[in-house]
Amino acid sequence: MARAHAPAPMAETPATPGMFAACPRGLEGALAAELAGLGASDCRTLAGGVLFGGERAVAYRANLWSRLASRVLRQVAQRRYRDDDDLYRLALGVEWERFFDARHSLRVDLSAVRSPLRSLNYATLRVKDGIVDRLRERTGARPSIDTRAPDARVFAHLEDRQATLYLDLSGEPLFKRGWRSGRDDKGRAPLKENLAAGLLALSGWTPGTPLYDPFCGSGTIVIEAAQLAFDIAPGLQRPFALERLLDHDEPLWASLRAEAIRRAQAAAHRGTAPPRLAASDIDRHAIEQSLRNFERAGLPARAIDARVGDAAAARPPFDLPGLIVANPPYGERIEALGATGLSPGARRDAERHERAMRAFGTTLRERFAGWQVWLLSSDQGLPGQLGMKERRRTPLYNGAIECRLFGFEVFVRR
Repeated sequence: MARAHAPAPMAETPATPGMFAACPRGLEGALAAELAGLGASDCRTLAGGVLFGGERAVAYRANLWSRLASRVLRQVAQRRYRDDDDLYRLALGVEWERFFDARHSLRVDLSAVRSPLRSLNYATLRVKDGIVDRLRERTGARPSIDTRAPDARVFAHLEDRQATLYLDLSGEPLFKRGWRSGRDDKGRAPLKENLAAGLLALSGWTPGTPLYDPFCGSGTIVIEAAQLAFDIAPGLQRPFALERLLDHDEPLWASLRAEAIRRAQAAAHRGTAPPRLAASDIDRHAIEQSLRNFERAGLPARAIDARVGDAAAARPPFDLPGLIVANPPYGERIEALGATGLSPGARRDAERHERAMRAFGTTLRERFAGWQVWLLSSDQGLPGQLGMKERRRTPLYNGAIECRLFGFEVFVRR
């Protein structure tokens, strides 16, 4: 697509952060630290994300390199509002023609916290009207609306008296790294990649430290660890919405991608010992899927030791102690453990789950002395089932499921 305009500055208002990175709730602090490491300035944590500032290269790096963000948005307008017509005027005043035109399809999304407006659907419509009227006035044509796979996406966020408009730079959510098959985990709710990376960040794991996931499923946690160990940018295999915008800086983007490729190649040829990463699952099909995912994720052969095995019979995969980071089975099938009124099938599932966790707890205490154990679960009774006292309990959300990341230390018996 032709680039009709020269690249515009990323921040229209230097006094305030010009971008917002969304993330799973509970990872805001870790995301702020990650963005600062990518060159972001003035990072401010909010519920569900981080406001930050920086040049265009920072926004591009955040998309390419962030392991924790779900989406990166560029702020394009902000003002106080009283009614839906104020939202229309706000949208009408933005130079959308610098970013997209009638050749692009468009989607508008709106979120609100304590907004006084009666209908958020109507508010969304007024923002959309302001955008298309502006483009019709300035270019003579309006973009078509596509709610499934738009070329350009605008987010409006309403607080009690302030409205902010953002332009999406990511497109597909950033946890979609590009390596997962559409057939993965059919019928299940797999751990999203950025939440898996968040578990590693919150656990304090660093490359070189032994890591083991005894409930690996399709391998998401160990893949995130391996990509970090081999310095592979998580966004290297996928496209982004920013590439379709009229003000896209193609030379800058090409240079950042080339740098990411060089870093991955350098790490692969460094000649150092492979990372100590291991994974197992009782389901043979899950291990087969994991092996395919390792290859699609661009990992060197034998980067991860993966095998079929029951967590209740697990043994340390390495001579030195390290970290177990895992997402044991839980969810709708085992929801409301301990609640009354469970169906017979749900009750059997709950009892089976508790027996499995008790057996796993025994294995940890008897065989994994010196290890740290970090488990994500929606079951707040998990520590009691394991027979262990957690030293840390961090609230997180796996999609809509409220969870806790439980941190345990397995002490050496004296």
